Parts: sequence; C-alpha cells; structure tokens
Amino acid sequence: MQLSGQKLWMSSRDYVLITFGIFLYAFGFSAFIFPEKVVVGGVTGVGTIVFFITERYLPFGIPVAVTQYAINLVLLAFAFRTIGKQFVVRTIFGATIISLFIGVLIPMFDGPLIEQQTFMNIIIGGLMCGIGIGVVFTHNGSTGGTDIVAAMVNKKSNVSIGRVMLYTDMCIISSSYLIWHQIDTVVYGFVVLVIVSYMADMIINTTRQAVQFTIFSSHWEEIATAINNDAKRGCTVIDGTGWYSKHNIKILLVMCRKIESVTIFRIIKSIDENAFITQANVNGVYGKGFDSLKLKVEPKKHHNNEQSIESKKNG
Repeated sequence: MQLSGQKLWMSSRDYVLITFGIFLYAFGFSAFIFPEKVVVGGVTGVGTIVFFITERYLPFGIPVAVTQYAINLVLLAFAFRTIGKQFVVRTIFGATIISLFIGVLIPMFDGPLIEQQTFMNIIIGGLMCGIGIGVVFTHNGSTGGTDIVAAMVNKKSNVSIGRVMLYTDMCIISSSYLIWHQIDTVVYGFVVLVIVSYMADMIINTTRQAVQFTIFSSHWEEIATAINNDAKRGCTVIDGTGWYSKHNIKILLVMCRKIESVTIFRIIKSIDENAFITQANVNGVYGKGFDSLKLKVEPKKHHNNEQSIESKKNG
C-alpha cells in the first residue's frame, strides 16, 4: 500500500506540473507571440499558418487549437509503438490540455500585452514557452507535435531534445514567408525557436547534470555508509598514498546528480568537518541510477570463422 501510495503521489505531482508547464507555454504563445503574427515551430506554428490562411480566404479562420489537436492525434497514432503506452497517455493528456488552454486564451488577447514592442514580446513569449516545455519534459510529459518527434529520436539516440526540435521546426517557420512575404517575421520566428530550444534544454539538463566527488577523510567508512543510506548513492573506495606524509589513505569516489550535491556536502561535513573534498562537473554519467547509453551497435563480425574458412580454402 505504501508503494502504491507513493506511485500515486508521484504520478499526481507529475500531472500537476505538466499542467503548469503547459499553461506557461499556452500563455506565452497566446499573450505575446500570436498577437504579433509570428509563426513558431511545431504543430502550434502549423496551426497559426492554417488560421491566417483560412482567415484570408474563408469567412472564418480555423482555430489554432483545432488544427493542433488533429495533428497531434495523427502523430500519436504513428508513434504509439516507439514511445510506449505511458508516454502516449501523458501526451494525449498534454495535447488535450494545451489545445484547451490555447483555445481559451487566444480570444482573450486582442493584441500583445506590451504594445509596440515586438522584440520584447517574442523574447518574453519564447522564455515562457521554453520553460513550459522543459517542465513538461522533465516530468515525462509532452505538449505534442514536434515534441513527439523529438521523443522518438531521443528514445533511439543521445541527440538533445532541443536540437531535434530546432531542426524539425525550421521548415515550419520558414514557410511563414509565403503568407506575409516579410523577412522580419521569419527572423522573429527563428528568434523564438532558438530561445525555446535553449530554455527547454537548460531546464531538462538541470535535472540530469551530474557531478563527481573525490573525498579524502580518515572517517571514510562512516561517510561512505552515510552516503549509501541517506543519499542513496554508491561509493567507490580507492587506495592512495599521501606523498608528503607517506601514509596510506582511502579515497572515496562518488557520482551524483547536481541537485544532490548539497546533500552529499551536508553528509560529509556532519561527519568530518576537516575532510578534503573536490567537486567536478561531468559531461555525462551512464549506467545504473543515471542515464542509459543509447547507441546503435554494429553487429560483430566473426573474423575467426572467416579466417578459418579462408585457410581451409587455401589449404
């Protein structure tokens, strides 16, 4: 019961934060970007293009939320097997919520919140959209659209989500030139895209950044045990020699997430205030308890068998 309750709490917290991230994205787009007629990436950008085209040639424009939701459903149908059932469920939730938010928020703003400040509006809107996407992805959710494509690619390789989104969305933004024939609108779209991609990567990588501790202490056993029990992290004990003192020492090597570094420091200082500690940022930690290494491994070639066959032929 305790395990089920914990899973229920974690899942509920994720959905609350996913909803919050989606609201940030929808508000940033509806209040700052859309009133400036700037096309962003993803299905939101496609929905923007469809809206302005249909508004020009039809009595009414097809709402962005309608186009957005329809495209998301099609993408999810193709991506179901790759990204898994849980991600699909959360993406359907995210796609539904973002369509509702955008559908409600866009009519509320006749113009941008900051009048006659286009550049300021797209910067603020881009920051909010990027933070929102980062929060959603951090909690295993999705706003749909190119997020689905990014998740599919990220499932198979170590390419960053922001980079995948950047490449995928460039064509969508460039196509906005065909509507207004204004290069400045396209440039604004690319500015939004870069800001959104950068902020999304920054938010996501903040939770994934790892650090390496090297700890020198005469109380190494107590520190290692406390790190195992309290921080739930492993320790590696290395034999060393202090060249000045010529004494044998034990060195602790610890890997942990950056957000866990304060906990490690507190554990060490509570046991040995005179401990010598070094902390270094590492580009990546892969293995149990950290990220999984996603690489395509080429099949091994059986050189020995080939050589034996060749030797038989020659013999």
